[in-house]
Amino acid sequence: MRATQTSTRPPRSVWLLELGIEPYDTILELQRQLARSRQRGDISDGLIILEHEPVITLGRRADESHVLATRELLEQARIGVHRVERGGDVTYHGPGQIIGYPILRLADYRLGASDYMHRLEEVVIRVLADLGLVGTRRERTIGVWLGNNKVAAFGARIGKGVTYHGFALNVCPNLEHYGLIIPCGITHGGVTSVEHELGRAVDISQVRQLVCNWFSELFHVSSQAVSRAQLEQLATAEMSVGERLPLTGVR
Repeated sequence: MRATQTSTRPPRSVWLLELGIEPYDTILELQRQLARSRQRGDISDGLIILEHEPVITLGRRADESHVLATRELLEQARIGVHRVERGGDVTYHGPGQIIGYPILRLADYRLGASDYMHRLEEVVIRVLADLGLVGTRRERTIGVWLGNNKVAAFGARIGKGVTYHGFALNVCPNLEHYGLIIPCGITHGGVTSVEHELGRAVDISQVRQLVCNWFSELFHVSSQAVSRAQLEQLATAEMSVGERLPLTGVR
């Protein structure tokens, strides 16, 4: 495991938005709004945790040939397709997969892009360890693996020093949907899930809590739960400065 520095400073206060199963496009727009608000200093850092309705996403340099299914098949299965601004290739999101979208100003954490991605990997590796699984990395490839199979994918965008997009941990998704793509363009390994590896049912809410706990630990933050309505009001600047939530605390 990669060591993280222990800080003597009090944890940074961040917001935490926990959602259920959400459509991809609406959350993508919410991320963009929140990232712009963070760039302006209108809000503090935060983390969105959720699951998505079935969707295939392609990063900005993704190879479209890595989507194996026809458009007709995807429409029949009600699986959307989106090309977005994150890094990485083609991936799948769906129910049973924990998605984390950190909205962070990286300079405050003294992290570059590579270190940030490895810190996110470490969050997942610690979660897996708590579940009795040994997650590993691969050289020159971002991701977390269980044996020869990938269990977590990562893809971020950093705009004006602020992150969005993030990570996806397979807890109990429909693994058959991965047959519709070449995940992350990687052909030397498959895809797995926590539930598949443990051979038993897994309470995804418990895994969510582990993700939040380890994110707070490794990024040295303390989270404050907020509602989607509160964040959307902030992101769209519909509230006056005096009415804003106590989320600004920018350092």
